[in-house]
Amino acid sequence: MKIEWKTCFRICISVFLLFLAVFYWGNFAGLLSLIGGALLPVFIGFGIAYIVNIIMCFYEKHYFPRTESRFVQKSRRAVCLTAAFLTLVLIVVLVFSLVLPELTACISLLVNKIPDAVNWVLSNEILMGVLPDNWLDALQNFDWQSYVGKITQWGQEVLSGAFDVAAAVVLSVSSGLITGLLSLIFALYMLLGKEKLQNQICRLLRAYIKPAKYERLMHIASVFNDSFHRFVVGQSIEALILGSLCIIGMYIFRFPYALMIGTLIGFTALIPVVGAFIGAGIGAFMIFTVSPLQAVFFIIFIVILQQLEGNLIYPKVVGASIGLPAIWVLVAVTLGGGLFGILGMLLGVPAVAAIYRLLRENIRRREDELLK
Repeated sequence: MKIEWKTCFRICISVFLLFLAVFYWGNFAGLLSLIGGALLPVFIGFGIAYIVNIIMCFYEKHYFPRTESRFVQKSRRAVCLTAAFLTLVLIVVLVFSLVLPELTACISLLVNKIPDAVNWVLSNEILMGVLPDNWLDALQNFDWQSYVGKITQWGQEVLSGAFDVAAAVVLSVSSGLITGLLSLIFALYMLLGKEKLQNQICRLLRAYIKPAKYERLMHIASVFNDSFHRFVVGQSIEALILGSLCIIGMYIFRFPYALMIGTLIGFTALIPVVGAFIGAGIGAFMIFTVSPLQAVFFIIFIVILQQLEGNLIYPKVVGASIGLPAIWVLVAVTLGGGLFGILGMLLGVPAVAAIYRLLRENIRRREDELLK
């Protein structure tokens, strides 16, 4: 077999780069971190653009689709893009306006009830019988002055570095605002010229990749895009259904904060599998400030609702849409959450679904080749 000099050159370059990456991994990782930090607004902007594009495409399909008006055709992108961003902003504002005030009020109520709870413990004969006999003496003989002195000294040390902390906070907030603004600008440019950007990427790949590899790469990209699109739409519908059922059930059983807790559970249900339980935990805490017994009944209600949703709604809405068995959904959430936190939970399911679909196609193709 004849080996061309270009192939040898590529192998040598690859081996040399691998050698540098292995023996100078610290510098190499630092360079990758620097490049990743510089491109962070681009990555965040792409994520924003991808989510907004799903909503924008929905509006574009329903924005006078049959008219041939020149004004409508020219204004379709701008109007639908504005409507998509306003929809996202409205959802976020609605959720936070319903949740944060009530959550703050519950925390304040709980803090105000602490003295009453302490007095109740002191007046309860059963608890006083369980506690050690000398715990009141130990509490009275406790050297509060020494600890107050230590706390005062600690406070002075904290105040001495307050300027440094304030400067770091201001720098961090400013950096976050700049990153967010740049991400939003990148997202707008991507959405306004998405057809042109897609065409440029395809032309670049065609110029440097062989046709067979190009078609394969386009198929992989199409599978991943389809999996992520189906997951986002299906998960949003499932979260809306779960939140609505939770609100209706809480009104029926007369639980407090029904609208707020149902909205919170629907919002956190965007995180697969564990999201609804996060919202339920916060909801149980809020109901506990009103009635501990109702909080217990609420937990039972959520467990039953989650079982019905997980066995009836989720497989039909999300599972069927992404074509991923339930066991692999759990694996994707666990692995993604362990590696990348909440972001990994969100992205793990559609990524594993796409890989599962590609592997299934490859296995079927190999089986057909063996049968021939």
